[in-house]
Amino acid sequence: MGERVVHKNVVSKGNSSAPFPLWVRVVVIARAILLTAGALISLLHPILLVSPRDEINSAVRVFAAYTFSRDLALAIMLVVALALRARATLNSLMLLTGLVQFLDAFADCVDHRWAIVPVGLVLGGIFLCAAASLSGSAFWKIQAWKQTI
Repeated sequence: MGERVVHKNVVSKGNSSAPFPLWVRVVVIARAILLTAGALISLLHPILLVSPRDEINSAVRVFAAYTFSRDLALAIMLVVALALRARATLNSLMLLTGLVQFLDAFADCVDHRWAIVPVGLVLGGIFLCAAASLSGSAFWKIQAWKQTI
């Protein structure tokens, strides 16, 4: 089935409610689990977020609480978008979380945490590939960013 223009910058694809590929669903669920785990660690045991020689003070606790709310909000939105088969929303969330992973890897480089840099890069790459699978375009192409329904 072809595409039709519904509204400026909104394109309707005939198969937009089709199930997502299994690997995309697995990636989304895995990321939601990791985000939830990170959120709970931030709230309940933030000492795990810093090196053993560092201490947790009130400023760290404030930022850990913000990390909790943001990570949990992203995890919930990923699962809801997946459950609703909201392709455009899920694509945007996956682009966002992929970018976050690359920025985390950059921050790890700045802080010389070389052992975890590859993890951030691989996770970011997987998420951008999954987003490309949903949108049909790589993230550097405008079609990946336009809303589709």
